Formats: sequence, structure tokens, C-alpha cells
Amino acid sequence: MATTNLNISVIDKRMLKQSEAASYAGLPVKHFKTACPVRPVELKQGTLLWDRRDLDLWIDDVKSGSVTDTRETILDRL
Repeated sequence: MATTNLNISVIDKRMLKQSEAASYAGLPVKHFKTACPVRPVELKQGTLLWDRRDLDLWIDDVKSGSVTDTRETILDRL
């Protein structure tokens, strides 16, 4: 009987597309757009990406109850 080796390398992405970031946060894209104060990064012209570490910080703040909306964060989301 033949044997086979399978080597799989999985690299966690740090930068996520909007749909991936929304999924990572457990939100539909529609709600993610209005709820998430994290600003995307434009690494390549026309491509907005969200940093997973920034999303983690935001989620941790929400969990701890330390998130307070300021006028600037509300206007930034609009």
C-alpha cells in the first residue's frame, strides 16, 4: 500500500477586505460599515484593507465597555 505525505502551510492574513473584516467581526457588511470605527488602509491604490489587529483592539474595547462615540468618530463613519 502506498503512503503519501501532505504538507499544508496556512498563513493568517493580517489585512482583510471589507467582506472579510465584517465576517471576522461577526457582522453583515451592511452593519459593519456603520458600526466599525476602524479606518481601512490603502496599501494599493483603490484597494482598502482593514488591519486585523486594529479590529481586535476595537472588539476588545467594545467588550470592555470603553468605546464611546465622539462627534468625530460618528462623522468619520458617514
